[in-house]
Amino acid sequence: MANKFHKHFQLNGKSFETVDEILEFTSNISTEIHTFLQDWFSNKPTIAVQTSGSTGTPKSIELQKKHMINSAFATAHYFDLPAKTTALLCLPITYIAGKMMLIRAINLGWHLDIVDATLHPLKNITKSYDFSAMVPLQLENSLDKIDGIKKLIVGGGVVSNQLQEELQYIDCQVYATYGMTETITHIAVKKLNHVHKYPNFYEVLSNVTIYKDERNCLVIEAKNIADKVLFTNDVVQLISNKKFDWLGRFDNVVNSGGVKLHPEMIEENLAKIIENRFFVAGIHDEQLGEKLILVIESSVKFEDETLTKKEIFSKIKSIKTLSKFQIPKEIYFVDCFTETTSSKIQRKKTLEKLGF
Repeated sequence: MANKFHKHFQLNGKSFETVDEILEFTSNISTEIHTFLQDWFSNKPTIAVQTSGSTGTPKSIELQKKHMINSAFATAHYFDLPAKTTALLCLPITYIAGKMMLIRAINLGWHLDIVDATLHPLKNITKSYDFSAMVPLQLENSLDKIDGIKKLIVGGGVVSNQLQEELQYIDCQVYATYGMTETITHIAVKKLNHVHKYPNFYEVLSNVTIYKDERNCLVIEAKNIADKVLFTNDVVQLISNKKFDWLGRFDNVVNSGGVKLHPEMIEENLAKIIENRFFVAGIHDEQLGEKLILVIESSVKFEDETLTKKEIFSKIKSIKTLSKFQIPKEIYFVDCFTETTSSKIQRKKTLEKLGF
């Protein structure tokens, strides 16, 4: 039941006898956490959760508390995280990832510490932990101390090739996650370091069934965490009934002269030569229908723009893993990308700034 908690649950080193004690304690930590737990420990069977807005307009959706508990146990089973697991919450409680760290701790009996959700979450940490969750930028800024965590899940963005290479030299077991608010965080994970067999693919958690629709997009059936079958906009390649390779968003696919291009796959290659934040997208073209362009976040001065573009084009053409169709036709610079409140790039709104 949602109004119960595990006897071994601890928060910032404190144990509790009653729900009221938990609520009183959290009122001194964070108003947002306190309000969320008031809602969680109420008799209402659902809880309102805000989506991140990375794939559409942010909205509030109702999740079944029983499904959230089932998700917590699925994570614990997959990663072998029993009662008294030490865990660190360094994500904002605003979104589902932060909320679920709390729900896991409450229902599984973890010993959870909460720190501010900054881009350098381990800066003042001296303890070691069994488990934590971060976004890629937090991980990138924590590499010098990340071995203080045994197992780490990373979500909310793509882990770059460069970061993944750096992960091979650390002991912490790092996993990329696939999921969304509607699936109550991750329904699949992929190990990012110390993998013995490549390529490595996402593997679904227990009680999750996957298949593809006519668009080649992932379909998720997981009765333990969702009442309805979820049709996603994620184009995938099914490796087996338990594993898949993520190719990109259906919304982002560029049809250029009849050739379907997946921006995310192209971006993975371009990340080898471009240091700034960037993305590729399709814009209208009379001959091709859509043409591929590269948008870079940079304050390049007008007089330097032509030279800079020539240098970038030269580097792009040297990438052997890109076909001629995957080379952008034009390059644009924008001072600052439009973002969601969780710092994810909003491609369409950024393109609107450029007049597309």
